[in-house]
Amino acid sequence: MPSETRATIPGSRRAPLPGAKQVADIKGDEIVHATVVLHRRHQPAQPKPRGLQHETRAHYGAVHGASANALAAVERFAHQHGLTVSERHAERRTIMVSGTADAMQKAFGTKLAYYEAKGVRYRGRTGDLTVPASLAPSVMAVLGLDNRPVAKPHFRRRTRTRAAGGQNAGTFTPPQIAQLYNFPAAVNGTGQTVGIIELGGGYSTTDLTNYFQQLGITEPTITAVSVDGGQNQPGGDADGEVMLDIEVVGSIAPGANIVVYFAPNTDQGFHDAIATAANDTTNHPTIISISWGGPEDQWTEQSRTAMDAALADAAQLGITVTVAAGDNGSSDGETDGQLHVDFPASDPNVLACGGTSLAASGGSITSEVVWNEMASNEGATGGGVSTVFALPSYQANAGVPMNPQNATGRGVPDVSGDADPNTGYQLIVDGQSTIIGGTSAVAPLWAALIALVNQQLGKAIGFANPLLYQLAESTYLDITQGGNNATAGQPYQAGPGWDACTGLGSPNGTALISALTGGGAPATSAAKTGG
Repeated sequence: MPSETRATIPGSRRAPLPGAKQVADIKGDEIVHATVVLHRRHQPAQPKPRGLQHETRAHYGAVHGASANALAAVERFAHQHGLTVSERHAERRTIMVSGTADAMQKAFGTKLAYYEAKGVRYRGRTGDLTVPASLAPSVMAVLGLDNRPVAKPHFRRRTRTRAAGGQNAGTFTPPQIAQLYNFPAAVNGTGQTVGIIELGGGYSTTDLTNYFQQLGITEPTITAVSVDGGQNQPGGDADGEVMLDIEVVGSIAPGANIVVYFAPNTDQGFHDAIATAANDTTNHPTIISISWGGPEDQWTEQSRTAMDAALADAAQLGITVTVAAGDNGSSDGETDGQLHVDFPASDPNVLACGGTSLAASGGSITSEVVWNEMASNEGATGGGVSTVFALPSYQANAGVPMNPQNATGRGVPDVSGDADPNTGYQLIVDGQSTIIGGTSAVAPLWAALIALVNQQLGKAIGFANPLLYQLAESTYLDITQGGNNATAGQPYQAGPGWDACTGLGSPNGTALISALTGGGAPATSAAKTGG
């Protein structure tokens, strides 16, 4: 093969996990799989909310997918380096390649080895990736060579039991939460499909049947889709995440179809799950719920860029993407004493969902404050200001503070809902009744609400953020008390209007429907709750 001038893939530099040690060389004949993500043929305009002229998947893929020339060039490059092309998707702008470790290392100018950090063993790489200079303008990212876990599920099990009232005192079934938040009762999500991204765990059909029977709800249609070899594999701790997501959506919007996209917990798996769901011409999801993530500065730039592009595609296609904001307060679980936000919640193309602590009596909310149990090591809502993504136009008047780098950035979250495990959701997981909270519950809560909204409107609301920020404050239950500190001091406090703890507030479902149908957002007795 003649020598070729190489170019670095921007943002591909990788470092080992903190404290990681190289424990083994990789065998040259080990088979490695990767996804090559390409740039769009043409950049789309800004997505339009409220179901106005959303792109069809076929048209969008034909206009904004990868060009035939770019796909062919990558295939030639792969074959020249002894790699096999197993899949190619113009609309997703991806080519799946596989080959021996020796061939992959030569093709992308890197060295692979096995590392271990805090008991986690992974195949990793360091430094930049390169491709031939002629190919560089087409390649956005190469994902999967490094297969370290990139995300955590944002759910928390209740560890305390309140004596008064019994085991479930102070907690709720998802339909009870929906009733407290004034979700419309005349619709059930019929005609909608909610996609759920899972990077581990699985669901038991027996548990789901028992759960919905206990609630007296018709069991929704649930389908599992495998991405990059991910499977529905119940039996681990991540089952709590999977069952939480399904049981919340399914009990609030039982008429909606639920499609669970299982993928490996890697940057490749996460990206490919989103891209698969957004471009799924079989199931046609109108909403995608994501309850996994990690601190935005722990991702490579190429991974964030590729996922951002996939999420932007979803927005263009009229898909609302709800994402959990994280369960570790303003530090997002980092130990450097700095402020961090979670990705992909910090992506401007998603509806980021923060958490509250909810109390109710007689079917009405009596108190709702920022979820913060950090003092007892039981979590707090994520929230803050991105150091990666610029302030989006829809937040221009929201009063987002400066980020830790003293610059303007995307504010997180956009909205909120009950997330405190001590006021959490009554579920069945692995055959056991349990109480679970976390912002992982809020993403499917809002996904279910959007399914009801879509059915009521007769069209998909799609990328809702620009519209949601224009609605009257009475469209939300404004949370005005509490903060989400996880470090010394109180960096973010709740207050009137948007804040970096609970965003615009928790949902007031009937007011939201009224506002979206042009009837205004009438104030209700629950419109302001703080103590």
